[in-house]
Amino acid sequence: APGMHRRGICGLMPDVYTPYRRVLVTGATGLLGRVVYKEFQNNDWDALGSGYNRARPRFLRCNLLDEDAVREVIHDFQPHVIVHCAAERRPDVVEHHTEAALNLNVHACATLAKEAAGIFLLYISTDYVFDGRNPPYGENDAPNPLNMYGKSKLEGEREILRQCPGAAVLRVPILYGEVEKVEESAVTVLWDRVQEGAESCTIDHCQQRFPTYTKDVARVCRNMAERALQDPSIRGIFHYSGKEQMTKYEMACAIADAFNLPSSHLIPLTEQPAGAGAQRPQNAQLECSRLELLGLSVDPTPFKTAIRDSLWPFLHDKRWRQTVFH
Repeated sequence: APGMHRRGICGLMPDVYTPYRRVLVTGATGLLGRVVYKEFQNNDWDALGSGYNRARPRFLRCNLLDEDAVREVIHDFQPHVIVHCAAERRPDVVEHHTEAALNLNVHACATLAKEAAGIFLLYISTDYVFDGRNPPYGENDAPNPLNMYGKSKLEGEREILRQCPGAAVLRVPILYGEVEKVEESAVTVLWDRVQEGAESCTIDHCQQRFPTYTKDVARVCRNMAERALQDPSIRGIFHYSGKEQMTKYEMACAIADAFNLPSSHLIPLTEQPAGAGAQRPQNAQLECSRLELLGLSVDPTPFKTAIRDSLWPFLHDKRWRQTVFH
């Protein structure tokens, strides 16, 4: 049945339509989780989002390190699918606050996976599980993370697949999309440097990145979930990535171009400065053929289109909207 109806109190209220399929999205307050939650909710799923610091009033507040709380949420809601987006995904923060990050990126995975018997569990991971020295990387290539963030996510993957063999891992690269503030994504944070205009500034032109739009990732998550409910072979490791290869300098120039802003003040930095924080892979390009062969992938939204949609609310001069969009 595509859906069911919940009867009103004493039969006097009209029936309320409730989708039959239930999904729990962890980290639903975050950059990706918000979009994943919306994607399911808008496509005939009963979605429950959980968060922690930013949860209320929209989402359920749940500490994923509290086994009893996690068990209670799963028991009460009885999801068919769990999409586990919650993570500490800032490499420099993980490097300096390792214990807290390991709790969220590893121990929360174990807690969820233990409770996910009979549920399709989809874990969002990262291209940073690879060292970036020999791209592109297929799903079966050996991981070799360079920093604590990559190590913690790889440990999370292993916990998930060990405790819950029917689970799936979706590795994605650097993400961007609609943000509550530009600092929320390592792509959109470049906006301030683009808009400053007067001050020249240097931007990394070494690491090759593949910026990936959160709405595209969310659609892939839903495709995987819907197929997995019918096909138990949707399990193990999958890759999804945008196709446009750019350094952060090239991203900043593309952002400027998308909004008809100058980019002459942006200066490419072609060597890593000393003490530049957690080590990053040079080029961790993901090879994504497994999703494509199964018909579960989506064509990536062009960077310029998606970055406009993400950043236009932050334009200083709103008159630019007319010149950019018409």
